[in-house]
Amino acid sequence: MRRLRRVKIVATLGPASQDEKTIEELARAGADVFRINMSHASHELLAQTVTRIRNVEKVIKHPLGILVDLQGPKLRVGKFDGGSVMLTAGATFTLDNSPEPGNVNRVHLPHPEILEAVSVGDRLLLDDGKIELRATRVGGGSIETTVVHSGKLSDKKGVSLPDTLLSVGALTEKDHADLLKALENDADWIALSFVQRPEDIIDVRKIVQGRAGVMAKIEKPQAVERLEEIIKLCDAFMIARGDLGVEMPLEQVPGLQKRMIRIARRYGKPVVVATQMLESMITSPVPTRAEVSDVSIAVFEGADAIMLSAESASGQYPVEAVTTMNKVAVAVENDVNYRSIIRAQMTEPEATAADAISAATRQVAETLDLAAIVTYTSSGSTAIRAARERPSKPILALSPNYRTVRRLSIVWGIHCVETEDAVNLEDMVDRACVIAYQEGLARPGDRIAITAGIPLGTPGATNMLRIAFVRQDGTGSS
Repeated sequence: MRRLRRVKIVATLGPASQDEKTIEELARAGADVFRINMSHASHELLAQTVTRIRNVEKVIKHPLGILVDLQGPKLRVGKFDGGSVMLTAGATFTLDNSPEPGNVNRVHLPHPEILEAVSVGDRLLLDDGKIELRATRVGGGSIETTVVHSGKLSDKKGVSLPDTLLSVGALTEKDHADLLKALENDADWIALSFVQRPEDIIDVRKIVQGRAGVMAKIEKPQAVERLEEIIKLCDAFMIARGDLGVEMPLEQVPGLQKRMIRIARRYGKPVVVATQMLESMITSPVPTRAEVSDVSIAVFEGADAIMLSAESASGQYPVEAVTTMNKVAVAVENDVNYRSIIRAQMTEPEATAADAISAATRQVAETLDLAAIVTYTSSGSTAIRAARERPSKPILALSPNYRTVRRLSIVWGIHCVETEDAVNLEDMVDRACVIAYQEGLARPGDRIAITAGIPLGTPGATNMLRIAFVRQDGTGSS
């Protein structure tokens, strides 16, 4: 089950793919992490799906990550008398706190936090941005607006607020309950939707307390404005291009994607590129050329993972979508230009022993043409630092903690194996050589680079680099 590519694939599970047989097919086709979207999953379904993924993990003997994606605050208008109205450009339309059914002039907005936060001049985007309103008068429990882009507005359509910072946090009561259930079921990653400010991440970290990785979904302009502060606080982040493309001008999203991937590399934080990557494969067995190009760009840029949403959750061809994504990624990483593009995006290491060792390890491994880089990692930080360097040599991460092994399944280039902590330096060298040999990363006569923290078992204290020789029996000498 060792992948032939460095970028990882996240597949969303749903009605088309949540049975055990399909989950196994998706894993064998290339899925490294499975996403459970709490917008559509009950607590019972969450527990069932986690059990099925863990059963598949035992069968294929390969670690599989589980990402639980919290719904976040869903802002919607109320209902209309008749189910829908047609709004015309230039007309006045009011959103208010009256629960009466709406008409062509007004509708109930059951979110007092919006009524209080919107200022004159702010935009309100309805139904995924299809209808645009601009606030002209606020106060007294209502927002009077002018219709900028006309369209049909029906019951319970979503509201986006690109210009407004809401006082409400990203974690709703439903999210809090879902988060506790996800932790109870040993989820590896928790994705927080509609992050606006660094405090949103802090709130979740207090609850998670290190039991899972915290992933910030970047999908609001307010999060983009405070991007670096948010990235410093989270364990990983997702470029959620769907909502980002609703709340920001579409033409800005590709540049933002490149910028965010570079920031992720600088801070050594895993980054997932998501939304509409192979959208046409929801109903077609083959993607469009533009979609293949889109996936390729994310891989060329050095994203840690690329994600499928409806393609694998509710589409007609979930396994084919993962297979296609895998093929595209393998082709890109074998392209003649790939290494030079990845190398051009390299950032200077931080002024720490751990970063200096990781940078030196990549250079030594490539200069001496070593077979692999082996990192001993308890918390996962040593392995993530090694991946940040984007070496051309395989990275083998050894950890005594299977939760770390699973969590690293979303990180670029890392092949992770559970093993006991080494008892001394000789055991550390032998163990690294034997596992590199068993996993097909090194042959007798090859040399490998080994990084670890001394004293052994100290989390986050990478301070040693050794070069070891793989003997005929698979053990090592240095």
